[in-house]
Amino acid sequence: METCGMSLVKYILFAFNLIFAISGLGIIIAGGLVLSDVSDFKHFTDNDLLGPPVVLIVTGSIVFIIAFLGCFGAIRESYKMLMAFSALLLVIFIVELAAGIAAAVYKGDFQSTFKKTLSASMTNYSGNEVERISWDKIQTKFHCCGVDNPEDWKKIDPAYPKTCCAANPTPHDLETGEVQENDFCKQDGGGTHLYSRGCYDKLKMKVESNMKVLVGVGIGIAFVEVIGIVLACWLAYTIKKENETSK
Repeated sequence: METCGMSLVKYILFAFNLIFAISGLGIIIAGGLVLSDVSDFKHFTDNDLLGPPVVLIVTGSIVFIIAFLGCFGAIRESYKMLMAFSALLLVIFIVELAAGIAAAVYKGDFQSTFKKTLSASMTNYSGNEVERISWDKIQTKFHCCGVDNPEDWKKIDPAYPKTCCAANPTPHDLETGEVQENDFCKQDGGGTHLYSRGCYDKLKMKVESNMKVLVGVGIGIAFVEVIGIVLACWLAYTIKKENETSK
């Protein structure tokens, strides 16, 4: 006979897993958005930068699937399924923890390597179409010029790339110094101002912003996983104890 306590835990766990399944979809969406963002400048990075969002997408997919295992195990009052559910949650929790530690360790190396890659890539701008397209893309999208500042291009070529010119700067850009007056842009017809900030700082800010999203989502889902493990183990223990008592 089902006790009141076990019935309560069972339906709490069932409701929890419905929320857990929805959170799995949220994790997949968050990982996909970050991965899409990173793809804009992945040419200048190695595959390690793609690791965290990919891990998040895979984790979200697994979370979505095993949430149904938890729901089914709770309704069927299956001790084995609930324990399997708890074990899977624990594995996911450990994987997320390992990915978080790896991302923290990699952060320092990434920044120095990223800057060197950008500097090396600039030298191939004129002779390599892939490099030219990649630089034009990030300078246009992130409103930047060069690695640290526009003068980086002067070390390579007397003229700036056209994508360093801001055709329609906003009043805010002018006030903050994001763009500056430049004769090259006027003569070239590409605009009236030159982007004054380098792309390294802009891209670093973007990466750090994405990392904050990943960390926030990771911490949130880890907290939910711990609750799920506790509830599943509690219900499994209650089921096992009641089965032993009824024999």
